[in-house]
Amino acid sequence: MIDAQELAQKIDHTNVGRDATRKDIEKLCGEAEEYGFKNVCVTPTQTARASILLKNSPVGVCTVIGFPFGVQTPYSKAFEVKDALENGADELDMVINVGALHSGDDNLVYRDIRGVVMAAGGKTVKVILETGLLSAQEKTRACHIAEKAGAHFVKTSTGIGTTGATVEDVKLMRQNIKPEMEIKAAGGIRDLKTALAMIEAGASRIGTSSGVQIMGGLS
Repeated sequence: MIDAQELAQKIDHTNVGRDATRKDIEKLCGEAEEYGFKNVCVTPTQTARASILLKNSPVGVCTVIGFPFGVQTPYSKAFEVKDALENGADELDMVINVGALHSGDDNLVYRDIRGVVMAAGGKTVKVILETGLLSAQEKTRACHIAEKAGAHFVKTSTGIGTTGATVEDVKLMRQNIKPEMEIKAAGGIRDLKTALAMIEAGASRIGTSSGVQIMGGLS
């Protein structure tokens, strides 16, 4: 059985709600410190605040790029990264251009991801595939493109309005990236059993707004 510290370090404690208030972010950051989560994950607007709240904490700050639809141009996404870094972001979760992938425009998908990776300057970049919108063949292509573009992770979902993480998708992603590349499972992970199933399938990070409930399942 995984221990509490190990599990906590796999969790990005998340609130990317468009209605999140300052108090909500204060609560999120307080819980992340209490439980020892890897990161909080917040919207760009809340990044600076989370960075201030966690200034003297080992908890990192992750923000989202091109969220939630991924339809911004590569230039726009790269600029978002610059702004996020200035606001204190440690990690970046970018949304893939699903329409370009559907259209077979793998070059645009590559340039989109590569632009974020370059702008990030070595900071961890996770590529959200939005697996609920993709065929198995498209998921495979997206993994290969993200790897080629230099991303550090592929991630299942935004959790906004589409199918969330599944064990089958995590396994498929694991089969189609190099061993040193990682997977973040996100979307609908609300309990310990589901989180552990994702980890067993190959995920090394869990994105969830239910981090406290998941940790509670250990006891």
